[in-house]
Amino acid sequence: MKSAVVQLPGLNRDRDMIAALTNISGKAPVTIWQTETDIPDVDLIVIPGGFSYGDYLRCGAIAARMPVMQAIKAKAAAGVKVLGVCNGFQILVEAGLLPGALMRNASLKFVCKEIKLEVVNANTDFSRAYEQGQIIRCPVAHHDGNYFADAETLQTIEDNGQVVFRYAAGTNPNGSVNDIAGIVNARGNVLGMMPHPENLIEAAHGGSDGRGLFASALDVIAA
Repeated sequence: MKSAVVQLPGLNRDRDMIAALTNISGKAPVTIWQTETDIPDVDLIVIPGGFSYGDYLRCGAIAARMPVMQAIKAKAAAGVKVLGVCNGFQILVEAGLLPGALMRNASLKFVCKEIKLEVVNANTDFSRAYEQGQIIRCPVAHHDGNYFADAETLQTIEDNGQVVFRYAAGTNPNGSVNDIAGIVNARGNVLGMMPHPENLIEAAHGGSDGRGLFASALDVIAA
């Protein structure tokens, strides 16, 4: 399957994401710059992490208004899979592709460590390689990862099975409501998550727990 990685000023995890996608699919993704509006025919678009535009205004707020995001919205509406990791998650929320908000960590401090995730919905295009309830390791590195949604929105995403990943008991690093670490849109083709699965896909990383997400999204589970 073909993939693409979005590049924006201040993002610094694009090389990690390109390496992960190349490693797992055997094909290097195309790169898309912020001003591009003609996205090639791909199966997966990824917005990586970092600090787009220095996180000025709000994390992801400026990036969400770049021309490329209108093209990504159109692709998502057509059913193309979109993945946003860390700052990518914040951008997807600011662009209205995912519900809720990402606020300052409850500790008011930047967190950079390994946590554990529970796969609470293994029936999505991003999680099929995992088992329901499986606990996986994954690193986090963020300052504004505290997911919040109003009571009605929260009830909706919980009832619809849109929560894909939760921080496993006792490992919530940011205060996210209901320990939410990653959600999909109602259609199921847009996933946003704060942890960095691209940084735990091979032995050189100290483990491969993040590999299943990309194997699922790229439809190479049997590879």
